Amino acid sequence: MTADPADLLVLAEKTAREAGDLVRDKREAVERMAVAGTKSTPTDVVTESDTAAEALIRSRLFAARPDDGFLGEEDGSVAGSTGVEWVVDPIDGTVNYLYGLPQYAVSIAARIDGVVRAGVVHNPASGETWTAVSGGGAFLDGGPVRVSSCSSLSLALVGTGFGYDAVRRARQAAVLLEVVPAVRDIRRAGAAALDLCAVATGRLDGYYERGLNPWDLAAGGLIAAEAGAVVSGLRGAEAGNDLALAATPGVAAELTALLERLGADHD
Repeated sequence: MTADPADLLVLAEKTAREAGDLVRDKREAVERMAVAGTKSTPTDVVTESDTAAEALIRSRLFAARPDDGFLGEEDGSVAGSTGVEWVVDPIDGTVNYLYGLPQYAVSIAARIDGVVRAGVVHNPASGETWTAVSGGGAFLDGGPVRVSSCSSLSLALVGTGFGYDAVRRARQAAVLLEVVPAVRDIRRAGAAALDLCAVATGRLDGYYERGLNPWDLAAGGLIAAEAGAVVSGLRGAEAGNDLALAATPGVAAELTALLERLGADHD
Protein backbone atom coordinates (compact mmCIF):
# COMPACT_ATOMS: atom_id res chain seq x y z
CA MET A 1 0.00 0.00 0.00
CA THR A 2 1.40 3.38 -1.01
CA ALA A 3 2.10 6.07 1.58
CA ASP A 4 1.74 9.51 0.02
CA PRO A 5 1.90 12.01 2.92
CA ALA A 6 -0.75 14.20 1.28
CA ASP A 7 -3.17 11.27 1.12
CA LEU A 8 -2.38 10.35 4.71
CA LEU A 9 -3.15 13.91 5.76
CA VAL A 10 -6.55 13.84 4.06
CA LEU A 11 -7.44 10.70 6.01
CA ALA A 12 -6.03 12.10 9.25
CA GLU A 13 -7.90 15.40 8.97
CA LYS A 14 -11.22 13.77 8.19
CA THR A 15 -10.76 11.39 11.11
CA ALA A 16 -9.67 14.13 13.52
CA ARG A 17 -12.74 16.20 12.72
CA GLU A 18 -15.04 13.24 13.30
CA ALA A 19 -13.32 12.41 16.59
CA GLY A 20 -13.50 16.08 17.55
CA ASP A 21 -17.26 16.10 17.05
CA LEU A 22 -17.51 13.05 19.30
CA VAL A 23 -15.49 14.50 22.18
CA ARG A 24 -17.18 17.90 21.94
CA ASP A 25 -20.63 16.29 22.04
CA LYS A 26 -19.63 14.17 25.01
CA ARG A 27 -18.35 17.28 26.81
CA GLU A 28 -21.69 19.00 26.24
CA ALA A 29 -23.37 15.91 27.65
CA VAL A 30 -21.27 16.28 30.82
CA GLU A 31 -22.59 19.82 31.24
CA ARG A 32 -26.16 18.64 30.75
CA MET A 33 -25.66 15.87 33.31
CA ALA A 34 -24.24 18.39 35.79
CA VAL A 35 -27.32 20.57 35.36
CA ALA A 36 -29.56 17.54 35.77
CA GLY A 37 -27.70 16.48 38.94
CA THR A 38 -26.82 12.97 37.80
CA LYS A 39 -24.30 10.85 39.69
CA SER A 40 -21.89 10.16 36.81
CA THR A 41 -18.52 11.71 37.66
CA PRO A 42 -16.74 14.08 35.25
CA THR A 43 -13.59 11.95 35.51
CA ASP A 44 -15.47 8.86 34.34
CA VAL A 45 -16.87 10.78 31.39
CA VAL A 46 -13.44 12.10 30.40
CA THR A 47 -12.03 8.56 30.49
CA GLU A 48 -14.96 7.40 28.36
CA SER A 49 -14.41 10.26 25.93
CA ASP A 50 -10.69 9.47 25.57
CA THR A 51 -11.25 5.79 24.95
CA ALA A 52 -14.24 6.31 22.66
CA ALA A 53 -12.37 8.87 20.56
CA GLU A 54 -9.31 6.66 20.21
CA ALA A 55 -11.48 3.68 19.30
CA LEU A 56 -13.18 5.76 16.60
CA ILE A 57 -9.84 6.95 15.24
CA ARG A 58 -8.41 3.43 15.14
CA SER A 59 -11.52 2.15 13.43
CA ARG A 60 -11.43 4.80 10.71
CA LEU A 61 -7.69 4.54 10.06
CA PHE A 62 -7.65 0.74 9.96
CA ALA A 63 -10.72 0.65 7.74
CA ALA A 64 -8.80 2.72 5.20
CA ARG A 65 -5.32 1.26 5.83
CA PRO A 66 -5.60 -2.06 7.68
CA ASP A 67 -1.88 -2.93 7.59
CA ASP A 68 -0.52 0.28 9.14
CA GLY A 69 0.88 0.53 12.66
CA PHE A 70 -0.74 2.51 15.45
CA LEU A 71 0.53 4.22 18.61
CA GLY A 72 -2.15 5.73 20.81
CA GLU A 73 -2.18 7.28 24.27
CA GLU A 74 -4.97 5.05 25.56
CA ASP A 75 -4.51 1.59 24.03
CA GLY A 76 -0.81 1.39 23.22
CA SER A 77 0.77 0.23 20.00
CA VAL A 78 -0.08 -2.08 17.13
CA ALA A 79 2.66 -3.19 14.76
CA GLY A 80 2.14 -2.70 11.05
CA SER A 81 3.74 -3.88 7.83
CA THR A 82 3.54 -0.82 5.55
CA GLY A 83 6.13 1.44 7.17
CA VAL A 84 3.33 3.83 8.21
CA GLU A 85 2.53 4.31 11.90
CA TRP A 86 -0.25 6.54 13.17
CA VAL A 87 0.55 8.47 16.36
CA VAL A 88 -2.63 9.57 18.10
CA ASP A 89 -3.72 11.63 21.08
CA PRO A 90 -7.53 11.48 21.19
CA ILE A 91 -7.78 14.37 23.66
CA ASP A 92 -4.68 16.46 24.28
CA GLY A 93 -5.47 18.72 27.23
CA THR A 94 -7.72 16.38 29.19
CA VAL A 95 -7.71 18.55 32.33
CA ASN A 96 -8.93 21.49 30.26
CA TYR A 97 -11.56 19.18 28.78
CA LEU A 98 -12.62 18.08 32.26
CA TYR A 99 -13.05 21.68 33.42
CA GLY A 100 -14.77 22.87 30.27
CA LEU A 101 -11.88 25.05 29.12
CA PRO A 102 -11.89 25.33 25.30
CA GLN A 103 -8.21 24.44 24.94
CA TYR A 104 -8.06 20.77 24.00
CA ALA A 105 -7.38 18.98 20.75
CA VAL A 106 -7.39 15.80 18.72
CA SER A 107 -3.89 15.13 17.40
CA ILE A 108 -3.10 12.64 14.63
CA ALA A 109 0.28 12.21 12.93
CA ALA A 110 1.55 9.73 10.36
CA ARG A 111 5.12 8.49 10.63
CA ILE A 112 6.68 6.86 7.59
CA ASP A 113 9.68 4.70 8.43
CA GLY A 114 9.90 6.45 11.79
CA VAL A 115 9.75 10.03 10.50
CA VAL A 116 6.66 12.22 10.94
CA ARG A 117 5.45 13.16 7.46
CA ALA A 118 1.87 14.37 8.01
CA GLY A 119 -0.01 15.78 10.96
CA VAL A 120 -3.25 17.41 12.01
CA VAL A 121 -4.24 19.12 15.26
CA HIS A 122 -7.94 19.92 15.57
CA ASN A 123 -9.50 21.99 18.37
CA PRO A 124 -13.15 20.87 18.58
CA ALA A 125 -14.13 23.80 20.81
CA SER A 126 -12.90 26.55 18.47
CA GLY A 127 -13.15 24.60 15.22
CA GLU A 128 -9.56 25.51 14.31
CA THR A 129 -7.55 22.89 12.43
CA TRP A 130 -3.79 22.97 11.81
CA THR A 131 -2.25 20.72 9.18
CA ALA A 132 1.13 20.00 7.63
CA VAL A 133 2.96 17.57 5.41
CA SER A 134 6.74 17.47 5.42
CA GLY A 135 8.15 19.97 2.97
CA GLY A 136 4.76 21.51 2.26
CA GLY A 137 4.42 24.24 4.88
CA ALA A 138 1.90 24.59 7.71
CA PHE A 139 -1.72 25.67 7.51
CA LEU A 140 -4.52 26.84 9.76
CA ASP A 141 -7.98 26.20 8.30
CA GLY A 142 -6.42 26.02 4.86
CA GLY A 143 -4.41 29.24 5.07
CA PRO A 144 -0.62 29.27 5.44
CA VAL A 145 0.92 30.17 8.79
CA ARG A 146 4.42 31.26 9.80
CA VAL A 147 6.23 31.78 13.07
CA SER A 148 6.65 35.27 14.48
CA SER A 149 9.51 37.60 13.63
CA CYS A 150 10.51 38.10 17.27
CA SER A 151 14.30 38.42 17.52
CA SER A 152 14.92 38.97 21.23
CA LEU A 153 14.17 36.59 24.08
CA SER A 154 13.38 39.55 26.31
CA LEU A 155 10.46 40.37 24.00
CA ALA A 156 9.28 36.79 23.56
CA LEU A 157 5.99 35.36 24.77
CA VAL A 158 6.85 31.81 25.84
CA GLY A 159 4.57 28.90 26.62
CA THR A 160 5.31 25.95 28.86
CA GLY A 161 3.63 23.12 30.72
CA PHE A 162 4.03 20.95 33.80
CA GLY A 163 4.06 17.22 34.50
CA TYR A 164 1.77 15.40 36.90
CA ASP A 165 4.50 14.11 39.25
CA ALA A 166 4.90 16.45 42.22
CA VAL A 167 8.71 16.26 42.28
CA ARG A 168 8.94 17.05 38.57
CA ARG A 169 6.45 19.90 38.89
CA ALA A 170 8.52 21.46 41.67
CA ARG A 171 11.64 21.26 39.51
CA GLN A 172 9.79 22.75 36.53
CA ALA A 173 8.54 25.58 38.71
CA ALA A 174 12.09 26.32 39.84
CA VAL A 175 13.23 26.53 36.21
CA LEU A 176 10.30 28.77 35.37
CA LEU A 177 11.26 31.22 38.13
CA GLU A 178 14.50 31.82 36.22
CA VAL A 179 12.81 31.98 32.81
CA VAL A 180 10.16 34.56 33.76
CA PRO A 181 12.49 37.57 34.14
CA ALA A 182 14.27 36.70 30.87
CA VAL A 183 11.16 36.88 28.65
CA ARG A 184 8.23 39.19 27.92
CA ASP A 185 5.77 36.88 29.66
CA ILE A 186 4.75 33.26 30.16
CA ARG A 187 1.63 31.39 29.11
CA ARG A 188 0.52 27.99 30.37
CA ALA A 189 -2.47 26.82 28.33
CA GLY A 190 -2.43 23.12 29.18
CA ALA A 191 -2.36 21.38 25.79
CA ALA A 192 1.04 20.68 24.24
CA ALA A 193 -0.21 20.11 20.69
CA LEU A 194 -2.01 23.47 20.72
CA ASP A 195 1.04 25.20 22.23
CA LEU A 196 3.15 23.92 19.34
CA CYS A 197 0.52 25.15 16.90
CA ALA A 198 0.52 28.51 18.69
CA VAL A 199 4.23 28.82 17.91
CA ALA A 200 3.49 27.90 14.30
CA THR A 201 0.86 30.64 14.10
CA GLY A 202 2.92 33.33 15.85
CA ARG A 203 0.66 33.38 18.90
CA LEU A 204 3.68 32.30 20.94
CA ASP A 205 7.31 33.10 20.15
CA GLY A 206 8.54 29.99 21.91
CA TYR A 207 7.46 26.96 23.90
CA TYR A 208 9.24 24.34 25.97
CA GLU A 209 8.18 21.42 28.11
CA ARG A 210 9.68 18.36 29.74
CA GLY A 211 7.87 15.03 29.73
CA LEU A 212 6.09 15.04 26.38
CA ASN A 213 5.16 11.70 24.84
CA PRO A 214 5.25 10.97 21.11
CA TRP A 215 1.51 11.54 20.76
CA ASP A 216 1.84 14.98 22.39
CA LEU A 217 4.60 16.05 20.04
CA ALA A 218 4.30 14.31 16.69
CA ALA A 219 1.67 16.35 14.81
CA GLY A 220 2.24 19.68 16.55
CA GLY A 221 6.01 19.39 16.20
CA LEU A 222 5.74 18.87 12.44
CA ILE A 223 3.31 21.79 12.11
CA ALA A 224 5.64 24.08 14.07
CA ALA A 225 8.68 23.01 12.04
CA GLU A 226 6.84 23.47 8.74
CA ALA A 227 5.87 26.97 9.86
CA GLY A 228 9.54 27.82 10.31
CA ALA A 229 10.11 27.03 13.99
CA VAL A 230 13.25 25.49 15.38
CA VAL A 231 12.04 22.26 17.01
CA SER A 232 14.61 20.44 19.13
CA GLY A 233 15.69 19.19 22.49
CA LEU A 234 18.67 20.44 24.47
CA ARG A 235 22.40 19.66 24.11
CA GLY A 236 21.99 18.53 20.50
CA ALA A 237 19.19 16.08 21.19
CA GLU A 238 15.97 15.80 19.24
CA ALA A 239 12.76 17.04 20.81
CA GLY A 240 11.41 14.35 23.08
CA ASN A 241 10.58 13.31 26.61
CA ASP A 242 13.64 14.96 28.18
CA LEU A 243 12.67 18.29 26.67
CA ALA A 244 10.84 19.62 23.64
CA LEU A 245 11.46 23.17 22.47
CA ALA A 246 9.83 25.02 19.58
CA ALA A 247 10.68 28.64 18.87
CA THR A 248 10.92 31.20 16.14
CA PRO A 249 14.52 31.27 14.84
CA GLY A 250 15.13 34.73 16.25
CA VAL A 251 14.89 33.53 19.85
CA ALA A 252 15.60 29.78 19.59
CA ALA A 253 19.31 30.00 20.38
CA GLU A 254 18.80 32.29 23.38
CA LEU A 255 15.99 30.14 24.78
CA THR A 256 17.98 26.95 24.25
CA ALA A 257 21.05 28.37 25.98
CA LEU A 258 18.97 29.55 28.95
CA LEU A 259 17.23 26.21 29.38
CA GLU A 260 20.51 24.32 29.09
CA ARG A 261 22.08 26.54 31.75
CA LEU A 262 19.09 25.90 34.03
CA GLY A 263 19.15 22.14 33.44
CA ALA A 264 15.55 22.12 32.26
CA ASP A 265 16.00 18.63 30.81
CA HIS A 266 16.73 17.11 34.24
CA ASP A 267 14.55 16.50 37.29
